[in-house]
Amino acid sequence: MGWVTAKRLFFLVILVAVTLAAIHVTIPEPARLTPLGSKFRDVLAPAQSGLTWLSRQARQVVSLPVSLYGAAERSQALEQEVERLQSEIIQLNEYKAENQRLTDLLNYKQVMVQQYDLLAASVIARDPGNWFATVTLNRGSRDGVRENMTVLTPQGLVGRVITVTNANCEVLLITDPRSGVGSLIQETRTPGIVEGTVGSSGTARIIHIPNDAQVEEGQVVVTSGLGSIFPKGIPIGQIASVSIESAGLFKSADIRLFAGVNQLEEVLIVTKVYPEADTPPAGGG
Repeated sequence: MGWVTAKRLFFLVILVAVTLAAIHVTIPEPARLTPLGSKFRDVLAPAQSGLTWLSRQARQVVSLPVSLYGAAERSQALEQEVERLQSEIIQLNEYKAENQRLTDLLNYKQVMVQQYDLLAASVIARDPGNWFATVTLNRGSRDGVRENMTVLTPQGLVGRVITVTNANCEVLLITDPRSGVGSLIQETRTPGIVEGTVGSSGTARIIHIPNDAQVEEGQVVVTSGLGSIFPKGIPIGQIASVSIESAGLFKSADIRLFAGVNQLEEVLIVTKVYPEADTPPAGGG
């Protein structure tokens, strides 16, 4: 049924209903119906019921498009509100995660206040060609940053500063093969050198371990303090597997790093080491 046809039918029903109502009002009803009038009313009763039903149906047909249009508008408004709320939830979760990371940094600074002066920094860039080689931080010489300063997180060692500008600095990660960190196996005090691996996926290894040294999976590796770059006792990682080097004179071991170098967002730069600091720092895990 077309819109015009439904509209005409609706007005026809209204007209008939009004006519019947007028007849009912203007013609005085006798005190008692005659037999003929009673039969006439009985005949008209079904027709009146049908006209009433038809009037209701016509009204529904006329109002249906308007109702559907209103429902579509309300549905669209609700969808937009849901999208807005979902976006706000994502933003709130991001703020919550950032707040937790900054809280961890602050707590670590307070724990290490007698050993180091620590400067918080954010990662603003990475080497797209080698994700595990270097990162750029938003701190530079104007903030007191200098070359070879140690960079870490509350979990463990990250690397060292290699270049500094007025506003930024570049950090060589311990996962880069160019990096070398004097280290110790904490449980046995066995020395070695931690270096990044070629084609690194965020891992490192400790090399030049004496062949007779006891090296086992799960042992903790920390900085040795030798070489005057990295302070002693900073957690690096845990031994994951042990092998004999090709020359057969030393052992080497793969390390699971404590610091998630592939997920760095905020770090700490060690700007000063106090000479009396001889207690290994907290961290690792």
